Amino acid sequence: MVHLIQRFFFFLFHNPGVILLRLLEKKWFPITDEAYIKVWYRFNTGRKLDLKNPITFNEKLQWLKLYDHQPVYTTMVDKYAVKEFVSDRIGDKYVIPLLGVWDRPEDIVFDKLPDQFVLKVTHGGGSSGVVICKDKSQLDIAATVKKLSRCMKTDGYIENKEWPYKNVVRRVIAEKYMEDNTFHELRDYKFFCFYGVPKLLYVASGRQMYDEPRFDYFDMDYNHIDLKTVHPNSDPNHLPEKPRQFDEMKRLAAELSRGIPHVRTDFYEVDGKVFFGELTFFHGSGLLSFDPEEWDIRLGEWITLPQDNVIGDGKPRVTI
Repeated sequence: MVHLIQRFFFFLFHNPGVILLRLLEKKWFPITDEAYIKVWYRFNTGRKLDLKNPITFNEKLQWLKLYDHQPVYTTMVDKYAVKEFVSDRIGDKYVIPLLGVWDRPEDIVFDKLPDQFVLKVTHGGGSSGVVICKDKSQLDIAATVKKLSRCMKTDGYIENKEWPYKNVVRRVIAEKYMEDNTFHELRDYKFFCFYGVPKLLYVASGRQMYDEPRFDYFDMDYNHIDLKTVHPNSDPNHLPEKPRQFDEMKRLAAELSRGIPHVRTDFYEVDGKVFFGELTFFHGSGLLSFDPEEWDIRLGEWITLPQDNVIGDGKPRVTI
């Protein structure tokens, strides 16, 4: 016990910012979003954030959090409301079928759901806000409700100042379970888009094969790029194959990201058909490490900041 206490105080001594951030998250005293982000960024990256002359991808994402507040972004990150947005923009055939929507996890009517389904909270939460059920007879319903209830309390705006999540209505949805029989898994195809131009893709694969997924980056000709972020690359001899509908995905990504400085558009390929996944404005919340580091600068060069936007005015600059 003494050893644990010593380690605890050693950690606080060398990471004093953690105390301040916990106070800020609990809102024990008022602080502007800009001041919070500067501290949060410094604490997570060890670097000073330059908002007057942002250069890197991570820096520009922080700028966009603060100054690019378009009302439609709230719809685009809402996992329920975005279905209509996507249907209107590219067609409902790309939308994963909805099985139900509830205001609280406790309200889910499991008896009316099929044997296989996916539950998601609508306001984000990452993988922790998703429950994949492949066999309802084996599902621990109490644990599922508890997990989703815990995730309903998370807040991407309070914790990371990701403005689009600020006004998302918190609900739980059930979607049809999807699996690609070609690869016997559901791979994610995530396109980094800039004003309607997809420029970089990463494929998330191997979730069921490894302890952690494999992230592999490709250019728009599907050439593999030597780039690592959160998770390792695949073995060079076993890179994920080019999806059959790669060109269609690029076309759809361009349409969904039209008029937006930067957004990541995600898709799945299921037995040769494309389905929309989600839209993400702040990849890694703008705190990721890139290896090699030059990619942080290169992606930053692809973001043209909307300098004519007034902080928080909500006035559209372009047609989205």
